[in-house]
Amino acid sequence: MASLFTRASPRSLTTLTSSIRPAVRPSTSLLLRRALATVTDEQPRLRLGSIAPNFQAKTTQGDIDFHSWIGDKWAILFSHPADFTPVCTTELGAFAKMKGEFDKRGVKMIGLSANDLSSHGRWIQDINETSKTDLQFPIIADADRKIAYTYDMVDAQDVTNKDDKGIAFTIRSVFVIDPQKKIRLTMMYPASTGRNTSEVLRVVDSLQTGDGKGVTTPINWIPGDDVIVPPSVSTEDARKKFGEVREIKPYLRFTNVGK
Repeated sequence: MASLFTRASPRSLTTLTSSIRPAVRPSTSLLLRRALATVTDEQPRLRLGSIAPNFQAKTTQGDIDFHSWIGDKWAILFSHPADFTPVCTTELGAFAKMKGEFDKRGVKMIGLSANDLSSHGRWIQDINETSKTDLQFPIIADADRKIAYTYDMVDAQDVTNKDDKGIAFTIRSVFVIDPQKKIRLTMMYPASTGRNTSEVLRVVDSLQTGDGKGVTTPINWIPGDDVIVPPSVSTEDARKKFGEVREIKPYLRFTNVGK
């Protein structure tokens, strides 16, 4: 006997099943991951040796074009999660006191904080008062985090750490940029950990010594300590260039280039 029911095709059954399946809303965490993935895809790759992204911004010392502001100097760009936060206040006070040392090395400093200019101005007064200093370098106003996202100054944990506008706070990033506008060194600290100003100055000394003398610097090096002759230079050529060279191993040779 022929069947009284029409046999449904597999495609028809699939369509029917799909039509009666309840709609599932993407979770908030999934939407957040998608949003962040989009932002990441649009970000330049900030590798060592790459050109630091240029930007225009309002600062406590007027409007700037970042590359023009750097000019033919070295630059340090460092970010802060927000104004009037305790760790940031101690950091900016310490950097302000060391401005003379950075000036001697031809280094310009510029801070970034995720608030507007009016807030920055009041905060600088607090910094000067609490640290007994006179902060002289500019602080960028980045309330919309546009520059912070361009420089990837937000970590995976802190994307949930948002302000009253729902925008993620920044972490403590440091970018050392040379006169050719190349990123030479980066440091990333969580918001809970203050930076070491002496270490920032030390790495600038190391980079400038390496560029100027053609050497590399060992662990815990400070100006005046012995430096390392790079493997690309023969011992004979190193002695012609530097004078005394101590050879510990064929690949490990030290010399001294002074301060």
